Amino acid sequence: MIAYTMVGTNQLDAAASFYDALFDAVGIGRVWSSEGAVGWGNSMNQPIFAVTRPRDGNPATVGNGVMIALAMPDTDSVDRIYAKAIELGGTCEGASGPRGEQFYCGYFRDLDGNKINAFAMQN
Repeated sequence: MIAYTMVGTNQLDAAASFYDALFDAVGIGRVWSSEGAVGWGNSMNQPIFAVTRPRDGNPATVGNGVMIALAMPDTDSVDRIYAKAIELGGTCEGASGPRGEQFYCGYFRDLDGNKINAFAMQN
């Protein structure tokens, strides 16, 4: 049902570099870019994560209670992407690990303060 998600940025070049390196850690690359936005995914036919400069020209702000969840294929991928986010200057919002019996995740904020959750379901 979801085609893409976007978070705002006030520093597009820095955000693009952050997410290039972050997603490369789990084998995901850019699928499109424009003057004001960049998107990553496995293909244009699957869900995409993007960063964008706000179209209205106002500064990007973080939504209170807003979080994007990134589905990972396994717990190793969750650990890799979480560790990479912190290495790249992201901040911890909850280290990667199990939450309950089946949910494995790591929470972090990107360079603009957007909250991201990388997760995998365990059997």
